[in-house]
Formats: sequence, structure tokens, C-alpha cells
Amino acid sequence: MTRKLFTLVAIVLVASMALAACAPAATPAPVVEPTAVPVEPTAVPVEPTAVPPTEVPATEVPKIKACQVTDTGGIDDKSFNATAWKGVTDAIAKYGNVEGKYLESQQQADYEVNLNAFIAEKCDVIIPVGFLLADATTAAATANPDQKYAIIDVDYLAFPNLRGSGFAIDQATFLNGYLAAAMTKTGKVGTYVGIAFPATTKFMDGFALGVEYYNTKKGTNVQVLGWDYKTRKGLEVGNFESTDDGRKMGEQLMDEGADIIMPVAGPVGAGTLAVMEERDFGMLIGVDNDWSLANPDKAKYILSSAMKNMDVFVTETIGMVIDGTFKGENWIGNLENGGVGLTYGSELGATVSAELKAEIEALIPMILSGEIKTLPEGVY
Repeated sequence: MTRKLFTLVAIVLVASMALAACAPAATPAPVVEPTAVPVEPTAVPVEPTAVPPTEVPATEVPKIKACQVTDTGGIDDKSFNATAWKGVTDAIAKYGNVEGKYLESQQQADYEVNLNAFIAEKCDVIIPVGFLLADATTAAATANPDQKYAIIDVDYLAFPNLRGSGFAIDQATFLNGYLAAAMTKTGKVGTYVGIAFPATTKFMDGFALGVEYYNTKKGTNVQVLGWDYKTRKGLEVGNFESTDDGRKMGEQLMDEGADIIMPVAGPVGAGTLAVMEERDFGMLIGVDNDWSLANPDKAKYILSSAMKNMDVFVTETIGMVIDGTFKGENWIGNLENGGVGLTYGSELGATVSAELKAEIEALIPMILSGEIKTLPEGVY
């Protein structure tokens, strides 16, 4: 019995060894390298030994000095100079690193003096305002080729250090002329100019042609007093300062029957507006900026304004000085790029029918395409 049991155990033992020999070798367990286990950066917080980024003193960005030289209308003319200055203040708000300065010209002899003062002050860009500063700016830009200039309302000078600007203001006044022809009750509208030169007569040309276009389309006969675009003759006061002259022009035109007047004379037009208030009669079309905002106490007499957005040009130019893309060129503001436009008065705008506003809006693509002409042929 014992012998048999021993024999059986031996057989089982031999069989087990045979099976083990035939089985495949066991796969060794993978060896994990220490670097295979990622270490979370936050697992062991490290106290910063350097100054935190928020405490590193920032490099101060040097300020761009933008310096405006006004014409004799002054910085607060509620027109030309004020609109250009808005471009400087807009740039200050937009870019931050801009310092704005201005010098007012009391007489034309001050133009050269003020330009030279800003050259001595090392302004980054000097902004002369208006056609009357063209000669003084030409001389300054020629004598100081490293000084940057951006002149308002002069778009024929070609200097690498001078950026010029022109405005298709005739497009805006054409729209206002059409509006005036539609809104007049007397059948007569008027206009006059401070000093007649191409940049100002374009206002009156567009206005007169807008009235003419309305007459053609509607079969009316609205008259324009104060300017004849064919003969190039009209009412001119000879300055951009005297509100007394504006009163005289307003009285003359109103006595002749005009109930809507567009003065192209900067502050002079305030005299005409005063006459309307005294008589409690008539409507005024402002120029350059929104006169109903500039004269809120007289907004009930302001039908609309022909906008000449010089501020757009000024702000854009200062941006080019900042980013290093400034170059001598001529920029033309028009209805398409927002350089000019029509703005309805804050109060009287509500009296203009939606139908008439739609008619005026429909004129814009025809003006831009050239289908409608807003200037007389062969004059400019």
C-alpha cells in the first residue's frame, strides 16, 4: 500500500515538471522609470523669489505731442477749428499716449509765428487748420523736412512730411440742398460765404445743385439766393469772424424771401442764427459740425448740418504717427468713408418726413457712382 502511494506521488511530480517545461515563459512586469510618473507643477508650491510681474515697473510709453494751429476763427468757433480739435481729443481718448496742444491765430500774420513755435517745441505732428494756412505750411514743411504736418482742407500739396486732406463736401451739401428745396415754404433758400475759394465754394455749388436736382425731379421752381454756380458769383462777407456780418447777411436774405439759409462762414453764421431767433422765423443749415448740438438753445431753428468730419482725419493721422505709418499723401473724405454727411437737427429733424429722409438716403449711392453730379462740370 505504501509502495503504491509513493509510486503515484512520483508520477504526479514528474507530470507537473513536464507541463511546466512546456508552458510559455511568463511576461516580465514592466519596469517603470521614475520619470514616467508626471509631477504636477502645483504639487510642491515654490515661493517666487523674483518680483511678481504685476510689480515690475512698466516701461513708460512716450507721449505723442499733437499740436494744432487754428485759423482766425479760434479754437471755440463751433465749426472748423473746434471739429479739428475734437480729432485731437478723440485721439487722446483712443490711444492714451497723446498730448494735445493748440495755438490760436488772431490774424494771418500769426500763422507762421505759431507754426515756428510748435517746431521749436518739437511737436510730433503739427496740424494747421484751413486753406488760409497753406502758404505758411508749405514754407514750414519745406524748411523742416523732418517735421510731420497734417493740414486741414488742403489736398494739393505734395511733400513726404505733409499729409493733406480734402473733403467732398459738395456731396453733403447736395443732400442738404435737396432737403431745403423740399422743406421751404416760401420757395426761396439762401447761402453766403465768408471768403470764397475752392474749399468753400464747393459747399455752395453742391447746395445749389441739390436744389436744382429737386426742381428737376419734382417740377418745382425753388430759387437759390446768394450763389450762382454758373456765373461763380454770390454773397461774400470777407471774413470768418464777424457775427455782425452774419446778421446783415441773414437779414438781407430773409428780407428777400429766403426761409432756409446755409452760411458757409464759420462763426459768422451765428449772426444769422441770432436773427432767426429774434424774428422767430426761418431755418438754418449748419456746416462743418452739428449746429443743433453746438447751439442747443437755438436748436428749434436748425434744420440740418452738412458735416465735414475733419476729426476723423486728425484722429487717423495721429494714429499713423504713433504706429509709424505716417506718410505724405492726400486723404479725401466723402459719403462712403464718413468724411462728410448730412445730420438732421436735434429738434427740427423730427419734422422731416420718413418719406423725404428715404428719398435723400436713396441719393447717396447715385452720388457715389457718379450718376448724380454734385459739382459743376469743368470748374474744379
